[in-house]
Amino acid sequence: MFQGKTLLITGGTGSFGNAVLDRFLKTDIGEIRIFSRDEKKQDDMRHAFQAAMPEAADKLRFFIGDVRDLASVRNAMYGVDYIFHAAALKQVPSCEFFPLEAVKTNVIGTDNVLTAAIDAGVKSVICLSTDKAAYPVNAMGTSKAMMEKVIVAKSRTVSPERTKICCTRYGNVLCSRGSVVPLWIDQIKAGKPLTITEPEMTRFVMSLEEAVDLVLFAFEHGESGDILVQKAPACTIAVLAQAVRELFCPEAETRVIGIRHGEKLYETLLTNEECAHALDLGGFYRVPCDKRDLNYDKYFTQGDQTRNTLTEFNSNNTELLNVEQVKEKLLALSYIRQELAEWEKQA
Repeated sequence: MFQGKTLLITGGTGSFGNAVLDRFLKTDIGEIRIFSRDEKKQDDMRHAFQAAMPEAADKLRFFIGDVRDLASVRNAMYGVDYIFHAAALKQVPSCEFFPLEAVKTNVIGTDNVLTAAIDAGVKSVICLSTDKAAYPVNAMGTSKAMMEKVIVAKSRTVSPERTKICCTRYGNVLCSRGSVVPLWIDQIKAGKPLTITEPEMTRFVMSLEEAVDLVLFAFEHGESGDILVQKAPACTIAVLAQAVRELFCPEAETRVIGIRHGEKLYETLLTNEECAHALDLGGFYRVPCDKRDLNYDKYFTQGDQTRNTLTEFNSNNTELLNVEQVKEKLLALSYIRQELAEWEKQA
């Protein structure tokens, strides 16, 4: 379905963009465009893929711009068939201190991408959200929750035959840029203790490949306005840290530093309210868009008595992995295997 097509990835120099390129660059896709604001990361990515995939690197094009600037988004949009919208401010503590910056990128930036996509006749836009958007307690999650509202509202304004707009929501991506496992590995290499916020805190865990799978599932099976969620497993922070220690340095110490700004003890991928009409698709949940219009009389005279038996899907009531299962999941990641190989050389 991507044969000869042009795919645009916003925020494409991040972990997700690199995973998409690994998956697609050697296929019969026509062109992949990377849209981001950091020229250094673009240059690094350009050289990396020219070295790794010289026969396919000419399919890769780079566009400097910012999703906050509608004009720069439009410049990258001509001839685009599909968009994976991954550009975002994602760090919880920094968004706590600069919440309006999160709004500008995550909310207004998303509206800009969707506006430009609709105007250009892009066939499908898949937006990436986070479990922190469900019952948000921090600025990052709140901005992502508003982003989801923008996505669903925008889907109502355009025919799905012209532009399909879907949203994916997922939990922590293991070894993505800025995540905790690479931090712990760096701490082990430096001979420092692993810093743990709260041992009993639970988090969903998935690989970058699974994140790409979720986006592709939404691309293929989602309907406009949908929010799609993968049934991801979870683990406690203590279990995750123990798995990293056993792989790299069992004698490494840990130090509990306490919960940071805006963090929750557990995350939610599907709220009770969404469960009322969510559809179970096996390995995924689909939350359809509410298609009712803005006729307020209906809110007082008509309702919906049907409700699913699903309840809130969170990182406490999903499958909880043990240390061995987390180690197996980590060892499946090329990043971990490379880091282990380097660590063993040094040892």
